[in-house]
Formats: sequence, C-alpha cells, structure tokens
Amino acid sequence: MCTSGAIVIKAGKNVSSSAVSGAILEQFSDEAEAFINATTRYDWVANYSKIGTNFKQILADAASALAASYMVAYDMSGYTNRGEAEDIINILHDRATRAIAILKEDKNKTKMGATDT
Repeated sequence: MCTSGAIVIKAGKNVSSSAVSGAILEQFSDEAEAFINATTRYDWVANYSKIGTNFKQILADAASALAASYMVAYDMSGYTNRGEAEDIINILHDRATRAIAILKEDKNKTKMGATDT
C-alpha cells in the first residue's frame, strides 16, 4: 500500500542505516498493512485494485506512517537524542491514527470503492 521510499522519508533524515534494509522495510510494511486491515475490518491489500486512486493516498499515508514509526523504534541511535526519535514516533502515530479513523468508517469505505465492508 506504500513505497519503501515513503517509509524512509517519514522516518526522518536521521533514521539508522541498519533499519533501512530491504528485509526490515518489508517486514514493517507487512505488519503495518496487517494492522490496518485488522483495525478497519477490511482487507485493503486484497482489494487494493477496487479503491479509487485519490483514496489510495490515505492508505499509503497510514501504512507508511505506521511502518516508519516501527523503523524509528527499531533503532533510535541515528537521531540526535531519544526525544527527537520519540517526537517523530508521536507525529507518525497521530498521522496513522487519523488516516485509520477515516478508513474505519463504513460511509468512507463505500465512497472509496471498498464494497466488501
């Protein structure tokens, strides 16, 4: 639902290079997608092609923000201090929470093209 580049960008310029490996990015992305599917009670991944283009950005924002927060928490050593890393995690959590709230609403699901609600 999102690109690895979006995840890395949201994690911030001080993200640890050890956290940017393909396997770690893939794991965090898969976990974020699973969390979104479970929380919204809809399989966005399986039904991605049914979603309107403009609404896919909401999915991408939620998934990349969640995955980026996992990445920051995985290794905070690259940030100037722990407070910087925690601030980034809090901002990402807020972004993900807002996007997921939109995705949870049945009226929004219908508007987005999610027919199996």
